[in-house]
Amino acid sequence: MSTPKTIPLLIVLSAPSGAGKTTLSQGLLDRESNVCRAVTCTTRKPREGEKDGADYYFFSAEEFLKRVQSGHFLEHATVYGNSYGTLKSEVRNHLRAGRDVLLAVDVQGAAAIRKQAAGDAELARSLVEVFILPPSLEELRRRLEDRAADPPEAVRRRLNEARNEIAQWKNYDYVIESATKESDLRNLRSIYTAERLKQSRQKPPAVTSESE
Repeated sequence: MSTPKTIPLLIVLSAPSGAGKTTLSQGLLDRESNVCRAVTCTTRKPREGEKDGADYYFFSAEEFLKRVQSGHFLEHATVYGNSYGTLKSEVRNHLRAGRDVLLAVDVQGAAAIRKQAAGDAELARSLVEVFILPPSLEELRRRLEDRAADPPEAVRRRLNEARNEIAQWKNYDYVIESATKESDLRNLRSIYTAERLKQSRQKPPAVTSESE
């Protein structure tokens, strides 16, 4: 009897800014060898050391818009004047090669992926959605202020956005209430393992009868 092959996962991870989505994503990528990231497309200029096709796919605004109009994106958004998006082909190529794909997106991106999966059997059977819930808005404020990456007005804006994002938790398959980096990662890896072991994701092994 051969070992069953598992239908690969499309893991969508969302969280308010400051809740630890980026750190958690990298932790899963570092510890689970079959999980890969989908390279994102963007219209922003490359930063020093960034490579096209490795860090991002760098598109002109015209090329990005053309891809949007042609329906090439699984999800896309414009943030502070720059557009970002995930190509359907990028995700499908990984899934069809048997690799699990991790997408760290905001709640709008997750909603767009959820909508696409509703009419796409390949995406629907792979999709797993996880929301990272901050312990409180006060703790989220502390984390944002500790990062020292944003001025006070930006912190207030992110907190207001967080209130709306947290209200979307019920649309996800799993919710992890953030505590420590270690416990958050442990919970995410538990979800990952459980989903890979689901009977509905198994491809039955080929069983041959041996003549007596």
